[in-house]
Amino acid sequence: MDKKIEKKTWTPQKIAAILGGAILLGGIVYQIGFADHRSTMNVEQDRLSIGTVSTGEFTDYILVSGQIEPARTVYLDAIEGGVVNQVIRESGTLLKKGDTILVLNNSNLQLDVMQRETMLYEQINNLRQTRLLLDQNDLNQQGQLAEIDYQISLLEPQYKRFKELHAKKLVSDREFEEVKEQYEYNVKRRKLTYASYRNDSIARSIQLNQLKLSESRMNASLTGVGNILDNLVITAPIAGQLATPVQLEIGQAINPGQRYGQIDMLDEFKVRVPIDELYLPRISQGLRGKFTLSGKDYELEITKIYPTIANGRFEVDMAFTGESPEGIRRGQSVRIRLELGQSEQSLLLPTGGFFKDTGGNWVFVLNPTTGNAEKRTIRLGRKNPEFYEVLEGLVEGEKVIISGYENFGDNEVLEMK
Repeated sequence: MDKKIEKKTWTPQKIAAILGGAILLGGIVYQIGFADHRSTMNVEQDRLSIGTVSTGEFTDYILVSGQIEPARTVYLDAIEGGVVNQVIRESGTLLKKGDTILVLNNSNLQLDVMQRETMLYEQINNLRQTRLLLDQNDLNQQGQLAEIDYQISLLEPQYKRFKELHAKKLVSDREFEEVKEQYEYNVKRRKLTYASYRNDSIARSIQLNQLKLSESRMNASLTGVGNILDNLVITAPIAGQLATPVQLEIGQAINPGQRYGQIDMLDEFKVRVPIDELYLPRISQGLRGKFTLSGKDYELEITKIYPTIANGRFEVDMAFTGESPEGIRRGQSVRIRLELGQSEQSLLLPTGGFFKDTGGNWVFVLNPTTGNAEKRTIRLGRKNPEFYEVLEGLVEGEKVIISGYENFGDNEVLEMK
């Protein structure tokens, strides 16, 4: 007898199929909604440089190199050319003001000076001769006036006496007229002679003053011409150390205007600092810097800015605000920390090679949970040789890969090994 077999609803195969479909569907949903689709790359953590974001005092400064120079230097340029006849003091010698350094010889200059002195002496003699002639003319005119006054002194009493006698009819008209005419002639002559003498005296006074000034100028020129030869004996204008670019030798020719050396004052020094032209708008007088020498810090201050830019750099002079180091020498190099602004509290990220790859727009930040490094957008501000100023995107304590990113490509997650 046959027995009817009932078909089971939940067979093992059906249950397995449903479970498999549910798992597949769950995987699809997870991949769509929850899975991490970012590109990843495996890296070795030991080869990376990692910096920690911290809060601290941000000092806006740059590191520059400068050279020690004397605060004051006097350059020695040849006023007159010549051949070196004697080398009295050589390069490196400490000089006192007035010490003789070189003696030059210039035969042509000596001959020229003699000719010019002769011409000046002739001109001075001509001026003196002209002044003598003016004095003689003055004496002649005074003599003429004296002679006229003498004639008037003789004729005036005679004229008065004849006038009285003529009134009494004791002398003839002719005799009276002769005396009268002689007297009036001399009186008129004196007036004309005196007027001429007065005008000549005014002109003579002006001319004598001009002659005096001319003679004074010629005497000064004569003195100056004589001093030209003094320029062949070169002396120290100040006290200091002599420095010449090359060793001067006897017989060496020096041209007019040629710079043959300099004298450095050793009682005060400054530092000449070349700076990249990028910082020119931020550099001003009064900015301070410091450097360390033999374990001691020395402070400097910008006192002069040279506006000329050469090879992408401009120069500034920095003076010591306190004591200067002992034993420093011209040309010695120092490394200066030049401050560009006031210090202030900021969020800091150590500098590194990442900046050239990202421009400071993003970094890889370590995730403390997964141990991986994830790409994150940030914003940086000012920079000094040690830190970047963080404006957005990071918080204190986070760790950031600060080494170069050139090998990471476009990956957004770095899995650490």
